[in-house]
Amino acid sequence: MTRTTTTALGTFTVRPMDPSPGRPGHRSDAELVHGWVTHPRSAFWMMGDARLEDVEREYTAIAAHPHHDAFIGLHDGVPAFLMERYDPTEVELKGLYEAEPGDIGMHFLVAPPETPVHGFTLAVITAVMESLFADPLVRRVVVEPDAGNTAVHALNRAVGFEVVREIAKPEKNALLSTCTRAQFEAATTGARR
Repeated sequence: MTRTTTTALGTFTVRPMDPSPGRPGHRSDAELVHGWVTHPRSAFWMMGDARLEDVEREYTAIAAHPHHDAFIGLHDGVPAFLMERYDPTEVELKGLYEAEPGDIGMHFLVAPPETPVHGFTLAVITAVMESLFADPLVRRVVVEPDAGNTAVHALNRAVGFEVVREIAKPEKNALLSTCTRAQFEAATTGARR
């Protein structure tokens, strides 16, 4: 899956992540993501103490999983975010919610910016949602962010997510939220260009 979205802040492209070790002199996707997930701003990603080998192992397992995928998001050709797509009936939420046909799960993480850009994270989540809804079989996006992550709850609301309820997962209390294609379109029409 490669998908490109153009916004007022630039062009966002999503491509599959390659978790394999890099070539000498070239930074691998795993090295890139390791720097992002271990940054203090990424505390809710729960990989703050991860070693590079841990990241390689985690994303190699995701690449091999039949119901989970990882992607690198580029902003104007520069790696800027991580996106995961998963089948919530098989990964993360299996048995924890009332699934509907056409559900897809999502995680996203914006790289720690060198220079913050107002509205950038909103542009990223919008591009992520557009890439998910580009698949005509996807009818609803399901997320389960940490209940204490108020910043991501606000972003989710901005693109049309509605809270279903708080759920207990083994690693966290999560705010189960869903967004249909119609909710996303209603929340973002006019704001994307």
